[in-house]
Amino acid sequence: MKNILFKISGHDKPGITANLTTLIAKHHLIIKDIGQSVTHGLLSLSILTQFSKETIESELLKDFLYEANNSQFQLDYEFVESKDVKRVFAEEFVISCINPKGLSSLFIKEIAEFCASKFLNLLDIKNKSLNTNLTSLDLHFVCNDPLDIKNLKSHILKISRKHQVDLSIVQNNVFRYNKRLIIFDMDSTLIQTEVIEELAKLAGSHEEVKKITDQAMEGEIDFSESLKKRVKTLKGLEKEKLTQLCDKIPLTDGVEEVIKTVKSLGFKVGIISGGFTFFTDYFKNKLNLDYAFSNKLEFDSKNTLTGNVEGQIVDAEKKAILLELIAQQESISLDQVVAIGDGANDLQMLAMAGMGIAFHARKIVRDAADHQMSHGPMTSILHFLGIPESYFKN
Repeated sequence: MKNILFKISGHDKPGITANLTTLIAKHHLIIKDIGQSVTHGLLSLSILTQFSKETIESELLKDFLYEANNSQFQLDYEFVESKDVKRVFAEEFVISCINPKGLSSLFIKEIAEFCASKFLNLLDIKNKSLNTNLTSLDLHFVCNDPLDIKNLKSHILKISRKHQVDLSIVQNNVFRYNKRLIIFDMDSTLIQTEVIEELAKLAGSHEEVKKITDQAMEGEIDFSESLKKRVKTLKGLEKEKLTQLCDKIPLTDGVEEVIKTVKSLGFKVGIISGGFTFFTDYFKNKLNLDYAFSNKLEFDSKNTLTGNVEGQIVDAEKKAILLELIAQQESISLDQVVAIGDGANDLQMLAMAGMGIAFHARKIVRDAADHQMSHGPMTSILHFLGIPESYFKN
C-alpha cells in the first residue's frame, strides 16, 4: 500500500468535496484522514488516502489535476511513508473566548504563544461571532503528553483577565455541549445587588451588615454565623417593606435572555442561594424557574421579622448537596450541570458542577473556578455552552 496526501485550497463553493470523493471512490482509494475548514470564503481541505500497487498513479493524478483545473482550485499532493501515517488520540480541550467589544490580536497572540510553549497543538480555530466584529472564538487544541489542566487554566485565565476577556476551558468530550441544568446563586449573580444589604438599609444597619457580608463572601468568616449576625440586625422590619423591595431589585444584565434561551432548549433552571425564600420564590415565579432553595426568615404574629432564620441554613456545603439532589431528581449527570456564583459560599457548588462559573466574582472565587465571566454580560454563558447567537431569545 502507498499513501498520498492531497491538499486543496481556493474559493469555497458547493460540490468540491463531493467531486473529489467521487474520484477517490473511482480509483478505490482508502481515506485515512480528512479535515476541512473555511475562513472568509476560502477553503482549506486535506485528504490522506491509501491505495494499492494495482492503482495507476499517473491516471489517478491526472484525474485529480484535471478536476482542480476544471473547478478552479489549487491542488498540491505529496507521497507519505507508511511509518508516518498515524493518528494519535490525545486529550482534547476547547478554549472559548468572549468579549462583546471585540477580541484583540494581542490577546490571540498571547494565547497562541502560551499554547505553543506548553506543546499544545491547535487543531481548529472557529469564529463564533454573529457579525463582522470578532467577539467570540473557540480554540480547539490537543496535548499528547500528560497535562496539568489546573495549572494550564490558571495561566490562561491570567491572560484573559489582562485583556478583559471572559473565558472557559472545557474538555472536548460528550458532555461539552450536553448541559441540561443551570443553577444560579441569587445575590450579585442572578440579581445586581445583595438583598440582605438592601434590607439592612431599610432597618438602619447597612454599614454593619455590609462589612459582615464582605467578610463572608471573601471567606474570612463562617457563612452561617455571619448570616445569623446580619439577620439579627433586621429585627422589627415589616413584611410589607420586603414586598415593596422585590419589585425594585434589578436583574443582572442578560440573565433573562439566558434563561429564556436555555428554557427554550429544554434546560432545567434553578436558584440555590444563601439569601431568603421571600425573594428566591419571587424570582422563581417571575422568571419561570424550576427550583429555588434558600433560607427562611422568621416572622412574628404581627408580620415583622424576629431577627431569626428558620431551619437549617443554606451554607456552602448545603448548596453543593442541593445541587447534587436536583441533578439526581432530574436524572442528570453532574457533568451536565452548570453552576454560577460569585462568593466563597459558592465554591463547593461550583466545584461539584461539570461547569462552575465565577461570575464577576470575588478574588478567592476567581482563583479557584475553572471558568470566568468577569467582564461581559450574563449572555457570555450561552457562548460557553455552544449556543449560537441566532438562538438567543430576547
